[in-house]
Amino acid sequence: MSEVKTDKISSVSTNGDITLDPDGTGIVSTASHVRVTGGSDCDIEFQSGSSRRKFIGGDGNELELGTYSSSNTSRDTHIRIDSAGNLAVGQTSVGLSTVGCNIRPIGLVQAIRDDAAAVEIRRNNSNGSIQTFRRDGTTVGGINVTTSSTSYATSSDHRLKENVADMTGAIARVKQLAPKRFNFIADADTTVDGFLAHEAQTVVPEAVHGTHNEVDDDGNAVMQGIDQSKLVPLLTGALQEAITKIEALEARVTALEDA
Repeated sequence: MSEVKTDKISSVSTNGDITLDPDGTGIVSTASHVRVTGGSDCDIEFQSGSSRRKFIGGDGNELELGTYSSSNTSRDTHIRIDSAGNLAVGQTSVGLSTVGCNIRPIGLVQAIRDDAAAVEIRRNNSNGSIQTFRRDGTTVGGINVTTSSTSYATSSDHRLKENVADMTGAIARVKQLAPKRFNFIADADTTVDGFLAHEAQTVVPEAVHGTHNEVDDDGNAVMQGIDQSKLVPLLTGALQEAITKIEALEARVTALEDA
């Protein structure tokens, strides 16, 4: 165990509190240091009577915080900060393979949990925004909650738009959509309705993310995705055009019947 020099301890109170005063001035200056040195593992342990309770330590260039078992026979690291500044809670290293969460200096936060929601967000006392999404400094969407429901919003204020015109030719475009029934390879027992992303992309490009058959620099597939809610304006336009046609036909039938 490393040596603690008692001439640098200015006082020890009756309740066991120790004041470190390396300068002997009663004030710890910014130039003062408290060092704990040892071998490859260097720890500070917190003990109650003869029982070790918690520790601050590390292996190599890592910083670890944890607790001891009730029997004092083992200890568990709960928080770990590695030499790159990655912070992991409940994990031996940052990643998506084990339960826990981590925060990385690059701005990435990951949460992993078995068989339950990995992220829970709560808003108290009132209805409103529970999550905001920003692109640089501009709000571009969010999630809102009430006492009984959730809604998702993307930017749609008229003050953000220009070149606004009524939709035409919606029926012709809807006829180009090719809805399918299929199952995902990873879920062979579940058949669903949907679209093939690259096919829908030719009709409503803004609904689809990614490029058809894209791969990354290592040859791994970069999968396309679709936001099917982006099809609603087109479907609404087509329905309105169909209603107009139906009403015109109904008027002609009425006129023929009255003739």
